[in-house]
Amino acid sequence: MQVHRTVIDGVLLLVPSAIGVDGSRALTFDTSVALRHGIDASRFVQDSQSRSMCGVVRGMHGRTGSGEAKLVRCAHGAMFDVVVDARPGSPTFGRVATFRLDDVDMHQLHIPAGCLHGFQALTETVDTCYRIDAEHDPTEDVSVRWDDPDLDIRWPLPPTVISPKDRGAGSWRDLRVQLTGRPDRIPA
Repeated sequence: MQVHRTVIDGVLLLVPSAIGVDGSRALTFDTSVALRHGIDASRFVQDSQSRSMCGVVRGMHGRTGSGEAKLVRCAHGAMFDVVVDARPGSPTFGRVATFRLDDVDMHQLHIPAGCLHGFQALTETVDTCYRIDAEHDPTEDVSVRWDDPDLDIRWPLPPTVISPKDRGAGSWRDLRVQLTGRPDRIPA
């Protein structure tokens, strides 16, 4: 397994190593490699899975308080994955990063606590798996609209389904003020 840094501080792309001549198996997670990059697998306390149909957009979701780190992968299909750095002290605060996760390359994303996360299903059926390092506390949930103009996320497909909760989410500007006391725009 290889670990690559991304444009957001602390967001890591985990790339599996092929096993076998035909490439039909892959080493998708190695505890010792992950630990060298600051991912302590023993901290994961929940595994979750969601199923989405093509065009569905979920996000942008995060948590206040101590937040939660996630290890995200696409077990079936392909998805457009989005991370926004919502950690006020981070050097990449406000930055948006996008990734393609699928069941062919089997890449995973490690998303540190304090980031917003969302995705769009690109294939007929998408199964998304999450390993989470904190039990869910709904009182800490925060969300920003998937189409917030300040984030300017370029979703690859027209959205087919967006939950009422996600349609009613707040703005990046309001969350930024809540987190920092400043309404400045995101960095270029």
